[in-house]
Amino acid sequence: MEKGNRLKMENPKDGFSPSVRQLPHNIEAEQALLGAILINNDALESVSDFLKAEHFFETLHQKIFSTILHMIKKGKVANPVTLKSFIPAEEKIGDITIFHYVVRLAKEAVTIINAEDYGQVIYDLFIRRSLINLGNQVVNTAFEAPLELTPTQQIETIEHQLFELADKGKYGGGFENFDTAIAKALDMASAAKKRSSQLSGLATHINTLDEKMGGLQPSDLIILAGRPSMGKTALATNIAFNIANACKRDTNTQQNEGGIIGFFSLEMSSEQLATRIISEQTEVSSSDIRRGNLSEEQFAKIIHTTHQLQTAPLYIDQTGGYPLPN
Repeated sequence: MEKGNRLKMENPKDGFSPSVRQLPHNIEAEQALLGAILINNDALESVSDFLKAEHFFETLHQKIFSTILHMIKKGKVANPVTLKSFIPAEEKIGDITIFHYVVRLAKEAVTIINAEDYGQVIYDLFIRRSLINLGNQVVNTAFEAPLELTPTQQIETIEHQLFELADKGKYGGGFENFDTAIAKALDMASAAKKRSSQLSGLATHINTLDEKMGGLQPSDLIILAGRPSMGKTALATNIAFNIANACKRDTNTQQNEGGIIGFFSLEMSSEQLATRIISEQTEVSSSDIRRGNLSEEQFAKIIHTTHQLQTAPLYIDQTGGYPLPN
């Protein structure tokens, strides 16, 4: 598209002076994607699972994409002619009307092959703009925070917003070819074969559990459920320690039988968890350890064991009040 007939994007949104950095955007990618969809509506399929109108930087492009999306969802063909009734067709952009601008988008589109790439560029830039906006909010709130908003509450709000943004920053989901799924299954079997434990996942080192589950898998969310005082925390602590204790930091990941563990404890302190682990490893009652009711032999055994345990990469966070992301 000739420079004179392109959208005038200098300081398009906020009246920034030339010395101020503009928000990241790529008008050419937006134009190329819209043009590709206009010449072949099938191009929308490659971006429809992650791209929305709000992800476009230019307001007019948001309107055009939204209209295209609505028409195709209704089973209609979206092209410059069918779009004309739903856009401000006679308004001017420079020396041409918006209708002629849409016609030019379609006319100068070369191929639909790169439509997904254009969509990902647009989406990534939207995420970057969102990060910048969030950063500005953090600074402004820190300067002008109301009395009732504590720094801890501000941090929690920021964490929640960052989590939402991180979740938004993912694309490429949807249907997956069966051959890709087969390749992943083969990789999992290969990883299990390389491990001495013969497990595809990370061993808990509780034999019965590993035999039934095949180890802990990266894609799994595992919930330990049971009535109070049934040993849920004890089991979770044992699994966490077993994995950390088996970790060899200088070993290839696929051959490693352990891992670095982060343990969030909302009901027990780090000292209580450590006491449980020491009790388990030394076979000395945790109540005796807490009361100091120990023989010389037991105390020596505890000292020897703790020296061995100190190298295990197990990190305990006992911070209370963490908000659960939606």
